[in-house]
Amino acid sequence: MKKKATTVKKSRVEKTRNLNTQSESAFWGMIRATLRSRTRFWKPRLLALQNARRKYTGTNPKQKWEYKCAKCEQYFLQKDVEIHHAVAAGSLKCKEDLPQFVENLFAETGWVCYCKSCHKLEHSKPETDG
Repeated sequence: MKKKATTVKKSRVEKTRNLNTQSESAFWGMIRATLRSRTRFWKPRLLALQNARRKYTGTNPKQKWEYKCAKCEQYFLQKDVEIHHAVAAGSLKCKEDLPQFVENLFAETGWVCYCKSCHKLEHSKPETDG
């Protein structure tokens, strides 16, 4: 039985990062994802979540807190809320975008608690230049 000849797939995108294994887009996507993951521990974000909570009054004995959506003003479980920052972080596609992206992402103020439905609606709005 003959072995199939293997062909090397040529990438359409030039890979200039990480020993020529990563495109510019993939590199900046990795940086963006890493920075965003660190906001989980950002104190102003955690304070917004804490300010939106109240003691759970339902029948589930394992549930301790519920969280109020700042938009629809209904209460939800923690898994059903998102913390939204008022100023969008913006894009991060090159090193020139980095200072403003970090400044917006790690904002000291402007964090609010939204239910997932309201958060999705907020992000589906077209951005307007003001």
